[in-house]
Amino acid sequence: MTTKTEIHELTDIAIKAAIKAGKEILDVYYNFEFGVEYKSDNSPLTIADKRAHNVIADILNETEIPVLSEEGKSISYDERKTWNLFWLVDPLDGTKEFIKRNDEFTVNIALIEGISPIAGVVYVPVSRELFWGNSSGSFKAITENENEPLKNIQQLPSILIKENFVVAGSKSHMNPETEKYIQSVDTKGKPVVMKSKGSALKICMVAEGVADIYPRLAPTMEWDTAAGHAIAKFAGKEIVQFENNKPLVYNKENLLNPWFVVK
Repeated sequence: MTTKTEIHELTDIAIKAAIKAGKEILDVYYNFEFGVEYKSDNSPLTIADKRAHNVIADILNETEIPVLSEEGKSISYDERKTWNLFWLVDPLDGTKEFIKRNDEFTVNIALIEGISPIAGVVYVPVSRELFWGNSSGSFKAITENENEPLKNIQQLPSILIKENFVVAGSKSHMNPETEKYIQSVDTKGKPVVMKSKGSALKICMVAEGVADIYPRLAPTMEWDTAAGHAIAKFAGKEIVQFENNKPLVYNKENLLNPWFVVK
């Protein structure tokens, strides 16, 4: 069992890695005419993914804890299933947001023990917003340098009262299953308002209190959710499977997540 002190030290390392990766991403974002390659699933992959992955791997490898990254996901389940503690990383979550240049992409780093996240970091390079969570709670701050103190630290959730019932998601990607689910939710009489964000930020919206719920009735991978899951969990929220209301679990043989709801 990882001690609280160890988790705090590892969270600090993950924060440093995320900020440094964010710098690599922004160098490409602002200064390059970036090219796009395609993975086997035809999702875009830029040089920024690779540069962020390399920076994160270099830092996390010093902890001697195994790393499972979207950009290095070829590790076999036979090897992974022996891991009790490992890093789960998405070096650039929201590649499509990156290519559209809408600024809503993140660096996601989670620490998984067994099948559950015990720490998570989500960094937004453009806005310099940093979200993190572990057994001491979940927090948000502003930063742009891994060697400087964090600014404007807030414990999450920081927004407790809203006039509307806010659903995190996207109107343009609303499917019938999601519409039906939203209609079934008890909003305590409040009018429903949709708020859209990219990548893991929708999970962070619930952790922060900006949104009340985030139903994701569409495919995601474990590295998409693990860091946000930790932040939501330690902010007193939960991420549960849509079908059975049980928590999402990690390091499955198939790394595809089931549908889930953050609330």
